[in-house]
Amino acid sequence: MYWRAFIILAALLPGLAGCAGNRPLLSPDGPLWGQNGAMAADAEQIVAHGPAPAQDTRFVHIAAQETWVEPGVVPVALTGPKPVADTDGPYLLDSGDRLRIFVYGQPNLSRTYIVDHAGQIPIPLIGTVFARGLTTNGLARVIRDRLGAEYVRDPQVTVDILQNRPFFILGEVRNAGQYPYVSGMTVETAVAIAGGYSERASQRSFRITRRIDGLVEEIEAPADYVVKAGDTVFVYERFF
Repeated sequence: MYWRAFIILAALLPGLAGCAGNRPLLSPDGPLWGQNGAMAADAEQIVAHGPAPAQDTRFVHIAAQETWVEPGVVPVALTGPKPVADTDGPYLLDSGDRLRIFVYGQPNLSRTYIVDHAGQIPIPLIGTVFARGLTTNGLARVIRDRLGAEYVRDPQVTVDILQNRPFFILGEVRNAGQYPYVSGMTVETAVAIAGGYSERASQRSFRITRRIDGLVEEIEAPADYVVKAGDTVFVYERFF
């Protein structure tokens, strides 16, 4: 019996040696483990550390779920100053504006003028100039053109506002009346200039009376609405 096993083993050894070629039998790319070496790596791991413990799939699922539902930090959008309900726009001249008109080299023409109730100013040499609805630059251009047409060669004219026409405030404020206009003022600013609200004042809505192109317009406005020169602000009384 032993001699038969010896004969079979002697016959198999040359075949295994021929298949392996020059590669060791237990090398990762040898004939026993295959070309990828995966089986060899697994075998080495098992020999060194024993079988790997089974993976706790329940733990992995919970961890992934917690990572997914954890809220991130969302950047807060930057916000600038709150815009008012209306804007100043260019300042347009009207009755009551006090102006300083300077004509270079013409001291008799350079003086202070007040826009009258008709929206005009009287200027020597050229007579009455209509100023209502013009900007200071627009008025300077009109004066320059009329002077240059007959009286002054290449006149240099500047127009500045010495004092804005007033605004008016009525209703539930401590000191109703007429006050000098401040550029960029709002209804709240007007109320502050008039001494603040009375005890019965409503602070939710206000009425502004404004003259536009000769027509009177009434505006229901909030507290941040821009007041213009010549406006009349009315502060309502609250109901309760």
